[in-house]
Amino acid sequence: MPAFPRFTPLAESLPPTVPFVGPETQERARGESFRARLGANESGFGPSPAVIDAIAREAPLSWRYGDPENHDLRTALGAHLGLSPEAVVVGEGIDGLLGLMVRLIVEPGTPVVTSLGAYPTFNFHVAGFGGRLVTVPYRDDREDLEALTEAAAREDAPLVYLSNPDNPMGTWHSADDIVAFAKSLPETTMLALDEAYCETAPADSIPAVSALARMPNVVRFRTFSKAYGLAGQRVGYVFGNRETVSRFHRVRNHFGVNRLGQAASLAALEDRAYLETVIAQVATARERIAEIGRANGFAPIPSATNFVTMDCGGDAARAKAILEGLVSRGVFIRMPGVAPLNRCIRVSAAPEAELAIFEETLPEVIAGLR
Repeated sequence: MPAFPRFTPLAESLPPTVPFVGPETQERARGESFRARLGANESGFGPSPAVIDAIAREAPLSWRYGDPENHDLRTALGAHLGLSPEAVVVGEGIDGLLGLMVRLIVEPGTPVVTSLGAYPTFNFHVAGFGGRLVTVPYRDDREDLEALTEAAAREDAPLVYLSNPDNPMGTWHSADDIVAFAKSLPETTMLALDEAYCETAPADSIPAVSALARMPNVVRFRTFSKAYGLAGQRVGYVFGNRETVSRFHRVRNHFGVNRLGQAASLAALEDRAYLETVIAQVATARERIAEIGRANGFAPIPSATNFVTMDCGGDAARAKAILEGLVSRGVFIRMPGVAPLNRCIRVSAAPEAELAIFEETLPEVIAGLR
């Protein structure tokens, strides 16, 4: 009998699951494409034309590796943030950078604090390194800062995760509350502050860079996947205290960010006018989604992100039936996975043509439930 590869006990103990089933997987199972792609929080408005031009110019050099130091992009991001480039690290989206953060801190049995129902990819990384997740419930559909602080102190946790604005609910805390929360944590507890949706959030919800930059136990994560329209390029960045951020270089994949992604992100960062246009389109789409929801008896939750989460007026079974009804009719959406958040569905901002399909299809689904 052939020998079997020797995987670690930890690897063998993990479930064969991934945080998300992609729309492409669902399309293959359905045997047809979705008519409206409203579930992945991408930007259906697309990237700046300047980004497309930059990709086209760089494409002939695709045979070259990207700059392993991401020098030009880090320099531009440093200028954008008012930080030294050495206080910024670029990586394969926030997902990849969160994995590095966990790798730097978590060992088997390490307690890690997060909210129950928060971004599942973070949990996926924690489990992959053997960490022990400690979760606290949301309060009024927002992450509970006080409960997170209490859990971190009680568990002597070296890592706490918080997204602001929040995924999957779209809610947010004020910048002042975020700064107070960061300062309430033990100095030996790292705060991983996920700001993936910061561009579409109210100005008073995002702390100034200077408000947290000197704290060695705070790192902030941002991405080009949302408002900049580059989800397919997988480029994110982390910034904060220079000494803390430098630790990412010890474990990162130095060739992980491809050449086209670097060029695209640099061009996206420079085209501020286009970004403002997209932010306005997202705001319009959020209100449109909310109107569709209200017209069908849903209660939209105010959102600072590029999606709207809506209370379907029932339990998880009702929300799941609505999701499945939409998917079966070619409308891809998602829903939170943990009670009581899973009474809701979540719909991404998108161009009007796709929202019109959602508006047309939703009443059919609800009628079918009756």
